[in-house]
Amino acid sequence: MTQHRDRGGPLAGVRVLAICKVWAGPYAAKMLSLLGAEVIKIESMGALDEMRAYGGVDIEHAPYFISQNTEILSARVNLKSDEGLGLLRKLIAKSDIVIDNLRPGALEKLGLAYADMKALKRDIIHVSIKMYGNEGPLGYQTGYAPSFAAIGGLNYLVGHEGRVPKGMNIRYGDTTAGAAAAFGAIAALHHREATGEGQFVDLSAVETISSLLGDSLLACSLTGESPQHHGNYSPDLAPHGANPCADDGWISIACDGNDEWRTLVRELGAPDIATDARFATHKMRLENRDALDRTISALTCLQDAVALADALRAAGIAAYPSASSLALISEDSFWSRNAFRMVENGNGDMRPVVGAPWRMDPDEADITHGAPTLGQHDDYVYRELLGLDEDAMNALIERKAIS
Repeated sequence: MTQHRDRGGPLAGVRVLAICKVWAGPYAAKMLSLLGAEVIKIESMGALDEMRAYGGVDIEHAPYFISQNTEILSARVNLKSDEGLGLLRKLIAKSDIVIDNLRPGALEKLGLAYADMKALKRDIIHVSIKMYGNEGPLGYQTGYAPSFAAIGGLNYLVGHEGRVPKGMNIRYGDTTAGAAAAFGAIAALHHREATGEGQFVDLSAVETISSLLGDSLLACSLTGESPQHHGNYSPDLAPHGANPCADDGWISIACDGNDEWRTLVRELGAPDIATDARFATHKMRLENRDALDRTISALTCLQDAVALADALRAAGIAAYPSASSLALISEDSFWSRNAFRMVENGNGDMRPVVGAPWRMDPDEADITHGAPTLGQHDDYVYRELLGLDEDAMNALIERKAIS
């Protein structure tokens, strides 16, 4: 198979068409690209990925798009043009996997349901990411990450005790669904290797979130009581939570048993607290956890989070500073392991990106290129991959099939 650039990796030689926008689909595509797959993103000026418009001065400098499209190729295809759809069908015939997270029914209206794709490539794998999947009474609905997390049950479990559930202000629903989609794609590749058959992977973002709440769902089925949001409370450890430190820092502390409790208050410079009747036993500490949290916070609030965490761990207590994004990107260990790395984007800028969270030896995929400019790889896709000459390609551009 002709490839734009052989980067190595376990998925080298696998071609993915990403008919994706926003976050979940592009995240799945990025995971596969980080494993060495050649991923071609299908987009056009008339139907831009919304992420190209968020936070940047123009479509080639949007930080959200740049963060999600590492080592991705961009080819312009006008899906509102019959000729453009013809080009897409030819690309499907030369691909291994198609990932889409378009609105329910969008590909079917274009004549590109899974059965249609199979007619183009017998062993094609189609990974379809939808809010509720492609079947069932709610399959027509669409939504975004906050919807997935709320409907899937995650938001109800996140928040301070006795207060309104808060959920999380990160795209947890999208990245989780994207990672599950990438997993499904790899499983389908394994199936194809064993049987010669392609597969249709129908992924529900809501079900993906719900699948992560197994213990809570099981608890409800066994006890009849709905699990509640309890902040950082643990039924097994006390103290257990995040406590304020100096300069807006925070420290996370988990204390197991009476010996660790006595060590903790000694290291905090208040050994007398160990004999406080409210905190003398594990049972009493759990019953008085609000007073316990206030007491610990009064001892941590004037100390440096990093220094205090180091001292507590040296004494045998599980304690770590609650790192901000700025603290993480300044952390040497992340750079030394290439969790953060510099890449060159298609616009010529050198920028840091979050790399793969795994290390492979041997044959880890090379990751040096960032996000593409719109249509950056048109020449490769149309002239080298599809074999069009310059005149034919220019004619398609003039007729807006490539735009």
